[in-house]
Amino acid sequence: MEITSPKESQKGDTETPVSFTSSSNIVTTGIFAQPAAPTNQAVILCHGFPSDKNSRTNRRLTELLIPKSIATLRFDWYGMGDSTEPLAQFSIKKCEEQLDAAFHFLTERAMNALGLVGSSFGGFMAILSASRYPQLLALGLKCPVVDFPEVLRLELGADAMERWQRTDHIPNILGGDHPIPLPYSFFEECLTYNGYVSASHIQAPTLIVHGDQDEIIPQHQIDRLMASLNVPKHLRLIPGANHQFGRPEDFRLMTTSLATWMSDRLALS
Repeated sequence: MEITSPKESQKGDTETPVSFTSSSNIVTTGIFAQPAAPTNQAVILCHGFPSDKNSRTNRRLTELLIPKSIATLRFDWYGMGDSTEPLAQFSIKKCEEQLDAAFHFLTERAMNALGLVGSSFGGFMAILSASRYPQLLALGLKCPVVDFPEVLRLELGADAMERWQRTDHIPNILGGDHPIPLPYSFFEECLTYNGYVSASHIQAPTLIVHGDQDEIIPQHQIDRLMASLNVPKHLRLIPGANHQFGRPEDFRLMTTSLATWMSDRLALS
């Protein structure tokens, strides 16, 4: 694991580029943001697909949590952002190992009051992984994927799914002209995971923030997720908000809700 020189603000908090290695020897790059005063509280921030560690949500949550004496760790999923690994070898299993390594990174630094926030695909990974972390005190899910195979079928459509199976490429969801290499075996791997069953094993109090005009995640997935959770839980449904929380007020409500949920529960440790 590697830590480079931190950048310090006028308030004394720091953002330090870091890297840590998973059990499969995948090197993950991230940014560890720390408040000026020592703390044992930290939140791991998991971005969506496709995005990177410096997503607008991750940066804003860091800005909101640092003044509350809560550190954050944001990182790039395999094949995204500054990752040197190819997206063509992307897998859920490797992402699980990355998240395990992120928790290990923090516990090695005496961070024992931990929260986890996942956005969209990052929410899917948080749902799958949260029950493995007994030190997790709070879970926040922003427009989370729960049934990933269903989302992929709805987003791509039947024709693109068939081409994906033949070519190991998906349409360019970034808006470019060329298809994106992604093995169809990734979809087959997704079929082996059940987000609702994983949710039933989560032990941390959970907040879900969702827009009622989300064009990617069907509302029935959110409803079934709420029914699957067996912990203190709350759904913050924002009227008119889409998947990106594109309107300024929607984005403000989403980020402040998640930051408040984290700070309130970590303060109880």
